[in-house]
Amino acid sequence: MATGNINVSVENIFPLIKKFLYSDHEIFLRELISNATDATLKLKHLTNVGEAKVEYGNPIIEVKVDKEGKKLHIIDQGLGMTAEEVEKYINEVAFSGAEEFLDKYKDSAKDSGIIGHFGLGFYSAFMVAEKVEIITKSYKDEPAAHWTCDGSPEFTLVEADKKERGTEIILHIAEDSTEFLEDSRITELLNKYNKFMPIPIKFGTKEETLPLPEDAKEDAKPETKTVDNIINNPDPAWTKQPTDLEDKDYKDFYRELYPMQFEEPLFHIHLNVDYPFNLTGILYFPKMTNDMNIQKDKIQLYQNQVFVTDNVEGIVPEFLTMLRGVIDSPDIPLNVSRSYLQADGAVKKISSYITRKVADKLKSLFNSNREDFEKKWDDIKIVIEYGMLSEEKFFEKADAFALYPTVDGTYYTYDELYNKIKANQTDKDDKLVILYASDKDEQHAYIESAKAKGYEVLLLDSPIVSHLMQKLETSKEKISFARVDADHIDNLIKKEDTKISKLSEEQKTELDELLKEVIPSEKFSVQLETMDSDATPFMITQPEFMRRMKEMQQTGGGGMFGMGNMPEMYNLVVNTNSELVSDILNTKTKKKKERLINQSLDLARLSQGLLKGEELTSFIKRSYEMIK
Repeated sequence: MATGNINVSVENIFPLIKKFLYSDHEIFLRELISNATDATLKLKHLTNVGEAKVEYGNPIIEVKVDKEGKKLHIIDQGLGMTAEEVEKYINEVAFSGAEEFLDKYKDSAKDSGIIGHFGLGFYSAFMVAEKVEIITKSYKDEPAAHWTCDGSPEFTLVEADKKERGTEIILHIAEDSTEFLEDSRITELLNKYNKFMPIPIKFGTKEETLPLPEDAKEDAKPETKTVDNIINNPDPAWTKQPTDLEDKDYKDFYRELYPMQFEEPLFHIHLNVDYPFNLTGILYFPKMTNDMNIQKDKIQLYQNQVFVTDNVEGIVPEFLTMLRGVIDSPDIPLNVSRSYLQADGAVKKISSYITRKVADKLKSLFNSNREDFEKKWDDIKIVIEYGMLSEEKFFEKADAFALYPTVDGTYYTYDELYNKIKANQTDKDDKLVILYASDKDEQHAYIESAKAKGYEVLLLDSPIVSHLMQKLETSKEKISFARVDADHIDNLIKKEDTKISKLSEEQKTELDELLKEVIPSEKFSVQLETMDSDATPFMITQPEFMRRMKEMQQTGGGGMFGMGNMPEMYNLVVNTNSELVSDILNTKTKKKKERLINQSLDLARLSQGLLKGEELTSFIKRSYEMIK
């Protein structure tokens, strides 16, 4: 029998492990099962290359709870260890960086979420156990070893009579951690961290119903048999080649990842790269809404099929955190502290690779089935628009598949739109004006005015569209976006002015003064315009710049302009060539003139949805009086 001190000069390493090493004690099970998986896969490699002269077979990892004995067992059939290797790997290597670790992390370890640092993964067992035993038998022809440690730096190491190859770790669960003796808690952890580990994991048994034989009687009851309860899927879809999978396989895997998700994903992107780093995974586009507060943290990050985190910011570009799925890379370090990850060179490369891969997939989906892509546009546009805003490389590639739908349901790419409207919608200063609406019903009258001129009107209604238009205006040559209700259509796309006003300059001055007396200047800025005689007499518009700045501030950005608290300001465009305007001027009494102006203003406000409450009630009452 050997006893000794673990090779570490700092005696308080164990309390430190317990207190600081992991903010989450439950991680111990993941660490121990990862070690067991590692030992099993190493044996597979050694048997493949002929170095281990043993039968690999079909090894499993077993987790057993002994509630009465307050013990938790993790048993593998991997390569095992000799007594010499236990001495080396458990007593020395695990603590080779212990002092450095202590100095560096004494204060910050709890917050940095360090996982598996300096091979301390095995020692995470001491967060939940007051004593740990290792009984292990190597694949080499040597006696088994039994190591015991009670959480002090002292250990014992004796020979064991274990006959079969592999390692059994026994945790004597501490009083403050008895939750880990509950089957339901262990099942929860195995499902969370080990659901896709590459070696089958057994936890207890279950009853399986056998199919009835063909000649069974009608009232025959099916028989059941007891089978191992394997809780994981060792061969998840992302570990396979895309050529070996069909659409159904991807959908089945989505349901496996999100059992409570009832809607099918719209499409998937299979990631598979081995240079300049290793990365596999499957990302899914779920149905999106215009809600920017979509639940993120739906992409799961794995390292060699071991679950690491579902907080993938910094690994996946921000705009793609709205997607779902799995990313697996051995190049992502397991000691996932956020700041470490974001500074890591490999991680940055991974992020830009994923951006490129998603852009390429969207382009190929668009090219291969444009009709289907157009149907899905409303469900995916928020991700694409967000990507165009936040990632320059994605913005450049998006010209090939980003769509601009019209109010009539036609979809254009940017180049198609440009070529379609260039001749008709270029103003006298040679600037292309792209007209859009955000609400077909509310802006119906304005849309119809634009259509009457043969103009195309886009329907752009996502919450970040103001930001996107700003980006397009600064990156494309000589274009501007204007919402159809931002001004009279002739002012939105100014052509050479040839219209003659019916009113003389004196009449215009008289009209201007009359309007300013009646119309509240704190709400409306009055502008007289010479337009077609059949155009609307009174029209309310809201300046594009002002409205857009308010919108941008509401969705983040634009705050420097302090628009959030600004009162709503509108333009009142009055058509000097309208018959009604002439009638107002020719009306005899001032009271009657004011009544006509108020009624016209209220009609214009009504068409913009600005007439509400008491004002709307009195308008309706007044209108009935006039009909009488």
